[in-house]
Amino acid sequence: MKIINEKGKLFGIINVVDLLVLVAAIAVVAGVGYKLFAKQIKEVASPQVSLTMTVRVRGATPFLVNEVQRNSQVGKSLVNGNSYVNAQITDMKIDDYNQQVTTADGRIVTATDPEKKDLVFTITTKVSKGTPAPAIGTQEVRAGRTFIVKTNDFETTGNIDSVDIADN
Repeated sequence: MKIINEKGKLFGIINVVDLLVLVAAIAVVAGVGYKLFAKQIKEVASPQVSLTMTVRVRGATPFLVNEVQRNSQVGKSLVNGNSYVNAQITDMKIDDYNQQVTTADGRIVTATDPEKKDLVFTITTKVSKGTPAPAIGTQEVRAGRTFIVKTNDFETTGNIDSVDIADN
């Protein structure tokens, strides 16, 4: 038995051109199905839990403080690269910036800076339950690490103060 017979049929069953069209159609249907259902399949395979973290920008300049007061970032989604990620800024507050200084007599005291402030962002997202390396976009989320807080119109770097991952 020939692989392609005199009529151009593969194994005497189907035309080679028809087979290529059929394979291309199946690939298109599979690609569309993946785009539509991949997220639901991922959530079924790996249940999602809430992650809440606080990021503190220490000693923000008056210019940056004025900008976040003028253009609130609360409710905005975070950006990674040039696409949105499933994380939002749910709260933001401005605290006094305290630092240790040495007095004239040699004592170390904590003083409040008259101009600089701390910006504290609360960010929430969903992560896979039991994940050993929670992340938002490409940034790992662990207390003590630096984190870039980036929205569509704002970007700054702070330190992660706390991370809370829900149990259920």
